[in-house]
Amino acid sequence: MASVKSRIATGILLAFIWFLLGFPLSAQEAGTGLAIILVLVFVSLPGNELFKDIRLSPKALFSAVVLLFVLLWEIVKSNIDVALRVIHPIIPLNPGIVKVTTSLKTDLGRLALANCITLTPGTITVDIHSDTLYIHWIAIDTESVEESTQKIVSHFEKYLEVIFG
Repeated sequence: MASVKSRIATGILLAFIWFLLGFPLSAQEAGTGLAIILVLVFVSLPGNELFKDIRLSPKALFSAVVLLFVLLWEIVKSNIDVALRVIHPIIPLNPGIVKVTTSLKTDLGRLALANCITLTPGTITVDIHSDTLYIHWIAIDTESVEESTQKIVSHFEKYLEVIFG
């Protein structure tokens, strides 16, 4: 059975998504959405344990907001980099799979990291094995796992560690 903390986190996340997607909501839509969310949160569903790793603290909320801006900034930078590589044949492409490591301990934290990496153009998370991620990167410039980790993972990991542990 899911913990109370997990159920609260799930309910908050679902309510946020419901109100974000339906804005502006009428009273009837808001009430219906909240009723459905309450049923989903309090009925024991398989997979409901997924959100147990989310920390509900002001520091974690602040880190989530900062992570959103960091992710957007990294997406913009990566878009420019990929566009320049397409337009200018002088800038080399050196695609391949790199191995990076993470210090994130939770499955949800690793999943969020993999998604952040995949959302930035030029990188795609191919596979995850415990604390090791395999990333397809279009601009490999190092053979070192530590340097690849620093260039790809470090932007997101410090914020995800506060949110997920």
